[in-house]
Amino acid sequence: MSVLDQLRDMTVVVADTGEIAAVKRHRPVDCTTNPTLVLGALKDPASEELIAREIEVGRRRGLSPEGLTDTLTVAVGAELARLVPGRVSTEVDARLSFDSAASIRRARAILADYAARGIGKERILIKLAATWEGIRAAQVLQDEGIDCNLTLLFNMAQAVACAEAKVHLISPFVGRITDWYKAAEGRDTYAPDEDPGVRSVCAIYDYYKVNGISTIVMGASFRNIGQVKALAGCDKLTIAPKLLEELSEDERELARVLSPDKAQGGVRLSMDEPTFRWEMNADAMATEKLAEGIRNFDADHRKLIELMGARI
Repeated sequence: MSVLDQLRDMTVVVADTGEIAAVKRHRPVDCTTNPTLVLGALKDPASEELIAREIEVGRRRGLSPEGLTDTLTVAVGAELARLVPGRVSTEVDARLSFDSAASIRRARAILADYAARGIGKERILIKLAATWEGIRAAQVLQDEGIDCNLTLLFNMAQAVACAEAKVHLISPFVGRITDWYKAAEGRDTYAPDEDPGVRSVCAIYDYYKVNGISTIVMGASFRNIGQVKALAGCDKLTIAPKLLEELSEDERELARVLSPDKAQGGVRLSMDEPTFRWEMNADAMATEKLAEGIRNFDADHRKLIELMGARI
């Protein structure tokens, strides 16, 4: 068995891509769509007909470039939902990361667009940045029966706040945490068991399992397959196509690292807004990577709007 097949026996594998051809090839349970991944899908021959059709419909409806960008993201997500048995995470605009009410409105609009395409809310995860405002928006949506994926998660304060909001799933970013520590500590590499990104996810996983928290932990943003292997057994892992290829070609034995019965974590914590903001302020890595991630997501969103403007 390949490492990828072994991994699937202990972890739900998610494709970190919006490319239809890659999803067909790797057969993940879940997948993701957002402006960054739609930019990649624009170069995917398998998505060409879908994108051309959506642009033509948008042109006839008189949509603005921004409106077309919104519908295109959902159109790609709807196509992916027909290819995977699980969920498609769909991102709320990054510029709304500090506006709970606007995030809630946008989430409802995303689901309405999916419903018009025959895709029910049970197939979708609304993806929000793990800011205080994003977590509050998720709490409202979860109370309405709308499951959420909290992304750009870098520390325990965010994980605790998400758990208290009864968020369905969190996406801690392994590689970006490691990137920060490499730069801060002048390191070129880390062994898997000392990798700061891996250790962060392990700590969150153990805390959730020890305290009976049902929120799903989905490791994300991997830089190499060593990081993936070091989190074997995590609830879910979202992995880019290039790394999925490497895992499928690797036939070494894969040991399970994480499991609920081996979890060791501290007592359950509470997180109000002042405590959350203080913990984030005290963590330079989490503060910097969260802000950088929001800026980068927004830059790709604006780039996609610009491209759609040129196409219509």
